[in-house]
Amino acid sequence: MNVRYRVDLSQIERDELGALVSGGKQPVRRLKRMQILLAADAGVSDEAIEASVQTSGSTIYRTRKRFVEISLEAALSEEPRPGAARKLSGKDEVRLVALACSDPPKGCARWTLKLLANALLEVVEHQSVSRETIRRRLDDNDLKPWQKKMWCIAKIDGEYIARMEDLLDLYAEPSDPKRPVVCFDESPIQLIGEVRVPIVQKPGKRYRYDSEYKRNGTANLFVMVDANRSWRKVKVTDRRANEDFVVCMRDLVDLDYPGANRVRVVMDNLSTHTASAVYQTFPAAEARRILRRLEFHYTPRHASWLNMAEIEIGVMRRQCLDRRIDNRDLLKSEVDAWERRRTESGAQIRWMFSTDQAREKDGKVLSNTFAQRVIISGTSH
Repeated sequence: MNVRYRVDLSQIERDELGALVSGGKQPVRRLKRMQILLAADAGVSDEAIEASVQTSGSTIYRTRKRFVEISLEAALSEEPRPGAARKLSGKDEVRLVALACSDPPKGCARWTLKLLANALLEVVEHQSVSRETIRRRLDDNDLKPWQKKMWCIAKIDGEYIARMEDLLDLYAEPSDPKRPVVCFDESPIQLIGEVRVPIVQKPGKRYRYDSEYKRNGTANLFVMVDANRSWRKVKVTDRRANEDFVVCMRDLVDLDYPGANRVRVVMDNLSTHTASAVYQTFPAAEARRILRRLEFHYTPRHASWLNMAEIEIGVMRRQCLDRRIDNRDLLKSEVDAWERRRTESGAQIRWMFSTDQAREKDGKVLSNTFAQRVIISGTSH
């Protein structure tokens, strides 16, 4: 037995360590040191402790020594481990961040780790800097200068705010069957066919399909969703011309909402989404009849997040269209089945962003990223 560093725990220390060991919610290394101290206090030999705790004799020796020479907490804690100091000082790291946030050298599309390492050597007093050092320091600062993201930046002006508040007030109104709110949007889709027959899945083997495919044309999806109840309609067409849009509007008032006095339609600023398109398609009397039962509300430019139909399209793509569909008839049958099942499930969009919230944020949350995150959090799937 090692008598040079004898462990004598007080009753308080013994009770505290016993409770911690029994709890078992400690890091493994710390837990083993507690067991070593309790066993050594009980007079167990180092050889027996080594076998029961499954640790090394050197660990037992160091734990005893740190307990006797320093304290109980020191015996339970990790000793500082030796290692090389950071190669880049704080000032060097600031220079690296400034480089990463600047334009890349002429002739280069983006910064790479090697380019940053070479550029940094020109402004710091080091003979070499590894790419791994650059990567770690960039990671510490959450920087990835080789990545880019395309984004539509909205112009926050009077028209933007007026349209936004109009839609937010519209969504906040109580449900009125005589004046329903319907969000409308369209989405193009490619008809993709298989070149080789996929291999169906079997126990232990996944469904497999070939990376090669063939394009069988395109189709268009008109998507309509009620803002206040679980109702949506998806219409498959070959295109999205004036006539196709106007037929959707006529069906909306005559077939889908025949008892409504006026249907309020939320949509974007596509050139076909106008009252003039109705007059270009139908005789004046029929166009007037349709328009008297419609009320158009437009989203601000670059603010598609204000249209609930955009959210519904995202759900449909994830749940139904995330696969290869090679013909229009199959697309229609699959979309109809998805529409029926989702409506019967009672799923609807719960709008979570209000005019008061927008004003409280003083315009700082009017970017698409924040608003879409707030809205999607209230979506029922």
